[in-house]
Amino acid sequence: MVQEPRRDEPLYSCIVPVASVTGNQEEELITLATSASSAHRQAELMLADNYGCNVDQIKKLMELARIEYLSPWCSQG
Repeated sequence: MVQEPRRDEPLYSCIVPVASVTGNQEEELITLATSASSAHRQAELMLADNYGCNVDQIKKLMELARIEYLSPWCSQG
């Protein structure tokens, strides 16, 4: 899925390393949203729905997650 940022909206990413779930040391789950909390929540939902993680696994993975503010970086043009 491709998401094009709007100049008047912030854009945040939540990056979660999922190597402990997939065995692939390079794999990360990345979600995008207009707020840090929404990006975080989307990542939690994807961990449950797409990776089959339980509550304890999600909690541990989200402790390793990082939120990044992307708008200034990707909306210049």
